[in-house]
Amino acid sequence: MAEPVSIKEVAARAGVSPGTVSNVLNRPEKVAGSTRSRVEQAIRELGFVRHGSASTLRAGHSRTIGLSVIDIGNPFFTDVAAGVEDLASDRGYAVILGNSSGSRAKEERNLLVFAEQRVRGVLITPSDDDSRRLERLRSRGISVVLVDHPAERPDQCAVSVNDVMGGTMAVSHLLAGGAERLVYVAGPASMRQCGERREGAERALAAAGRDPAELRVLEMPSMTAKAGQQAAETLVADLPDAVFCANDLLALGLLRGLLQAGVRVPEQVSLIGYDDIDFAAASAVSLSSVRQPTYQLGRVATELLLDECDNPNTHAHQQIMFQPELVIRESTR
Repeated sequence: MAEPVSIKEVAARAGVSPGTVSNVLNRPEKVAGSTRSRVEQAIRELGFVRHGSASTLRAGHSRTIGLSVIDIGNPFFTDVAAGVEDLASDRGYAVILGNSSGSRAKEERNLLVFAEQRVRGVLITPSDDDSRRLERLRSRGISVVLVDHPAERPDQCAVSVNDVMGGTMAVSHLLAGGAERLVYVAGPASMRQCGERREGAERALAAAGRDPAELRVLEMPSMTAKAGQQAAETLVADLPDAVFCANDLLALGLLRGLLQAGVRVPEQVSLIGYDDIDFAAASAVSLSSVRQPTYQLGRVATELLLDECDNPNTHAHQQIMFQPELVIRESTR
């Protein structure tokens, strides 16, 4: 592993004194904007990470791991975090949580904090497929395991769910109920999960002898209940007879919006979500959904991470993919 970059090296790259670099790190308001920008650019270019604590440095590593998720407000990630924390606690580790809100910039800040705290390893549901920032962590000796995201390389541990199959299951169920005009309500196209669930939906159409292009896609800026209710306002103007939502929060918001507009579910519109969060069964019309083993995802990912941390010479990288389960309730025919 390469020697850590020093403040002196950052200062030399930025053309300032080490004291100015220290001020940028600890008292940025005391540094002129143009100078601060030069120093911050040098920090990024060199991959400088300041020391989080002297005790951690003496020990060589800490008893903490980092967990970065896309949306901690989504019960899916809350359940994943519970699985992580339970196993970590059993092994004597603490968990530092970072919520990226789907923002790459915020995710990068979280990863920087993890590195500053010299975490033993990082569990992450990445906001996109660019792996360079994760490679920077690994180059510093920090183990990384992907959660709810497949690995693209054999030397990377990952725990995921077969989202293509999940999308196929959801739309096959809608088609079996007589759906003709289908809509897929999803989050940003940049999210891998949304793309794979759409691919599964299109496969279901093709398997039924239908043109996959028949699937109408409504992309929302986020995957929240509020976004689902906004989607309902769009759909009531041209009502489909079946809707597949990329997660349960979208589906629950959509359900609320449809009911408020006087649309009967499932008589007029069949509706299915994804994740099978606890609220799905308790909604006004209980929600059909595709269940993911959320708690198990977090626990298994943590097991892989700690094994990699504790046994680097014998650890075998694994890519584990769980299979989803269709849960049928009142919202579909």
